[in-house]
Amino acid sequence: MIDEIEVHDLGFVKLLDIMGSDEEVENAARISYGEGTRKVSQTRNLIRYLMRHKHTSPFEMCEVKFHIKLPIFVMRQLVRHRTASLNEYSGRYSVMSNEFYLPEGDYLQKQSETNRQGRGEVLEGKGLAHFEMNRIFDGAATAYETLLNQDLTRELARIVLPVSNYTEVIWKIDLHNFFHVIKLRMDKHAQQEIQDYSKAMYEMVVPHFPLCCEAFEDYVLEAKTFSKQEMEVLKYEIAGSKAFALEGLSKRERTEFLEKIGD
Repeated sequence: MIDEIEVHDLGFVKLLDIMGSDEEVENAARISYGEGTRKVSQTRNLIRYLMRHKHTSPFEMCEVKFHIKLPIFVMRQLVRHRTASLNEYSGRYSVMSNEFYLPEGDYLQKQSETNRQGRGEVLEGKGLAHFEMNRIFDGAATAYETLLNQDLTRELARIVLPVSNYTEVIWKIDLHNFFHVIKLRMDKHAQQEIQDYSKAMYEMVVPHFPLCCEAFEDYVLEAKTFSKQEMEVLKYEIAGSKAFALEGLSKRERTEFLEKIGD
């Protein structure tokens, strides 16, 4: 199993610890069953039922813990998820790194014309963008070192560093809330850099919780929700379709689906 993935040129994600398993999720839901008393197919069916019906507490019994090195501006998106426990490298206690994130290639894009917080087409003439970024990085690193050499306190010297500066964090979260983070941060509308870190974390978690992750992908990550008005359209289209089929759904899922689109 993979326990470390490099992200961009200087960052990484390390999986430090796992608490629990698919079977532990099942045990938390069934309580009275001991280990080894259920078949894999029964474990899978129960986990899928829990995920499908949003019975979240059994998933909260399991946890994942990471060591992550990432730029400060990406860390700000990660820290917004208040359900996680974290401890970040201290710029008050220790000297900050002289490493900065420099976007390359297709990551350099124009501002989207339709999304105020999104990217558009690839930027032409990347040389000027890189020149300006490196100019700030070099100046900030020099200024920071100069202030430290003047014996200015570290907690003040760090104010000259840009949000591209790398930091490190220990980040721990229960499995239910981890899935919530992944749903948001692996979405195509999320900033590309946080997508990259989220994909790395998820890739390392899947082998430890294969049944939970399968259910998460089927019922959350790749699933869609519909408004009341959209449901009316679906019911109308399905009612008039002779080719309507329910292949791929279990008997129970078929029943639940028909209940969803019923009156």
